[in-house]
Amino acid sequence: MFRDILILLLSVFLLFSCTKKNNEKVISEPTEEEKTFAVYAEAVDALKRGDAYFASKKFKEAEAMMPQSKWAAKASLMSGYAHYSRNAYVRSIFSLERHIFNYPADENIPYAHYLIAICYYEQILDEKKDLQPLLKAKEKFEFLIQNYPETDYAIDARFKIDLIVDQLAAKEMSIARYYIATEKWIPALNRLKSVVEKYDTTIFIEEALHRLVEVYYKLGLIEEARQAAAILGYNYQSSKWYERTYKVFNKKYKPKKVKKEKELGLIRRKIKSLFE
Repeated sequence: MFRDILILLLSVFLLFSCTKKNNEKVISEPTEEEKTFAVYAEAVDALKRGDAYFASKKFKEAEAMMPQSKWAAKASLMSGYAHYSRNAYVRSIFSLERHIFNYPADENIPYAHYLIAICYYEQILDEKKDLQPLLKAKEKFEFLIQNYPETDYAIDARFKIDLIVDQLAAKEMSIARYYIATEKWIPALNRLKSVVEKYDTTIFIEEALHRLVEVYYKLGLIEEARQAAAILGYNYQSSKWYERTYKVFNKKYKPKKVKKEKELGLIRRKIKSLFE
């Protein structure tokens, strides 16, 4: 009987020892997922502190630790956002495009496309700068509307496309004014026709029609000038530009010089006011 008691006590002791060792192992050696989450959390904290560069590095580290886990896709997307938050737009676009390629089934793919569009959009300074960010942003916003029409991203995309179209029209008008000021009538005519044909819903349509009348008149194309004036009068009779157009056919009329300084940056100021 005493022997049985010893065996029982020894079994209990061994069981307790194994349990203690197993517990110590769990506490001292976190799982790979726990390690990944710790790095991810460190990145989030860095982002909250405003250290977006360090955050982007830690998000990339978290993604590499467990590429098949749920944290990989999250970390990949957040790395792109971290670059965006520090205005590193080119780097952000690269990171987000990589995310879309590597995680096509991720539920946040629409957001990744939207953030790419915003990266292009926020590189737009004014209508006189390079048009590539304008065109790229427009293309990406149109992609969102076509592929994710029911999302909030598509709603915002429609609004921003309107602003982009205004800026594209502003670019054409800026060039047209330059040609008018330097009396290069044919290039001016082509730019004005572009505004009338492509951007007839923008705030520049009235001015474009008026200046089209001026250029036609200057070239001696009186009938074409009358047709453009008729379109302006029919659609925008109360416009100040129609009042000016009416005077064009006065024999003593002389076109006013274009004051480029007052026109430049019009759309930039408009956009800025909308976001203040």
